[in-house]
Amino acid sequence: MRILGVDPGSRLTGYGCIDLVGNQLRHVSHGTLKLASVHGKATVPLEQRLLLLYQGLSEAIQKYRPQVLAVEKVFFAKNAVSALKLGQARGAVVLTGAIHGLEIVEYSPTEVKASLSGYGRADKDQVAKMVQIIVGKKDFETSDASDGVALAICHAYRVVGGRNVQGVGSGSAGSLPTKKRGRSLAESLGLRLGPKGEVERS
Repeated sequence: MRILGVDPGSRLTGYGCIDLVGNQLRHVSHGTLKLASVHGKATVPLEQRLLLLYQGLSEAIQKYRPQVLAVEKVFFAKNAVSALKLGQARGAVVLTGAIHGLEIVEYSPTEVKASLSGYGRADKDQVAKMVQIIVGKKDFETSDASDGVALAICHAYRVVGGRNVQGVGSGSAGSLPTKKRGRSLAESLGLRLGPKGEVERS
């Protein structure tokens, strides 16, 4: 199974693609669709950014041929305007996946963080470290790209259920023990978040 995880945004949209074959996870690719400058006021109209998002994501889907698209669920934001734009970007992602006939699955940020790190309020750096442990140290240009990979891994871990999973990348992850109900991927790997938020062996 090939899974494409997408972290939608109206300025930057990150994606990550992994393969789940039997009990093997393999990193395929990751990247960031740059739709507008992240500094100051966006000069590219939103409708143009949504078109760029559709085109860029379609290109990635056609290139990597995933079967499943894992996307972040809508969550509440303090800024209503930002939340509205994020919702429109997310809608463009879901529509693009549907147009290309992909199965669409959704996970909240808390679900992804809890699944990978065992802590639903883990920060982006902690999630990125877990991603690197699982797929090997990759050059993530943005946290959006590592978040895209995290979404794909989250779905893979949900899919395998009781099966053992072999971590990939540098091989540092090794073989995961059988998943137990409520157990995070970090716990399965014998890892935990330290007192200062660092990822460490338990």
